Amino acid sequence: MDLPDLDDLHFFTGIAAAGTLTEAAHQWGVSVSAVSKRLARLERRLGVRLVNRSTRRLTLTGEGHRYAEGALAVLGRIDDLEDEIGRARSGLHGRIAVHSSMGFGRAHVAPLLGTFEARNPDLRIDLELSHLPVHIGGTGYDFAVRTAPLPDSRMHARLLLRNRRVVCAAPSYLDRRGAPRAVSELAEHDCIVIRENDTGYAHWRFGTDADAAGVRVTGAMTCNDGEVATAWCLAGRGLVMRSLWQVAPMLSTGELVRVLPGVPTPSADLLAVHDAAPPRRVVAALDHLVAGLAERVPQAAGLPAGT
Repeated sequence: MDLPDLDDLHFFTGIAAAGTLTEAAHQWGVSVSAVSKRLARLERRLGVRLVNRSTRRLTLTGEGHRYAEGALAVLGRIDDLEDEIGRARSGLHGRIAVHSSMGFGRAHVAPLLGTFEARNPDLRIDLELSHLPVHIGGTGYDFAVRTAPLPDSRMHARLLLRNRRVVCAAPSYLDRRGAPRAVSELAEHDCIVIRENDTGYAHWRFGTDADAAGVRVTGAMTCNDGEVATAWCLAGRGLVMRSLWQVAPMLSTGELVRVLPGVPTPSADLLAVHDAAPPRRVVAALDHLVAGLAERVPQAAGLPAGT
């Protein structure tokens, strides 16, 4: 099967964003062989190697990074030019590529981008959900949604939603075991651990942004999926620490109860990481996300920073 009608700039930015030839082939609906041959032709034309290939993942060479970044800049200018020329028409035009975490992306980013596209039918939305954060430089994404703090202070970011993590329990658990009155009493309780590595414990962070410290917790139930852990908590199986954007609706209805409400936790705000000067359509999308999140998660939206 042949590749779609892509010019070399679109083709290579797609390769860089996909991370593997297999993933690129899957996205385009073609064979890996077709992608590999097209990449080889591009490298022969330029006279340099752009990609170091391996069975699991490809990495860009120095020349590959320069070509990908330059291609993104050129394509971005083309989109900006078309957007500017198209302003005489109503609405926004062009492509918006977004990266987000799985949980927040499914719960809020995806539905809000859906309503945004419905209001602007000349836009093309490309949303990628992943458990892993991404550095947007050279990837083709217009912005990436991630949790603060940023690993690199040189990044440009816009606040989407004030957020922090809180400890919760179901009323049935509290009726049976009571509520801890201090952080030190967590050791006496069943804590549901969301496993992010191979350990059977987690560190829950308490304190303000300036003096936060981790407290080790353990429990009989661990899982690598936050939604499963929340479901266990709702069933009364133990305490869980979750973001307000996830549990605010359940706290409002009384399905869950805040535990240790007087103990501060550091901020875990949701940010959109982007280039220094995003085009008009991207700014409009970010405006839509900010307004939509304030309506969907009002308890988190009004949260002071670092409390």
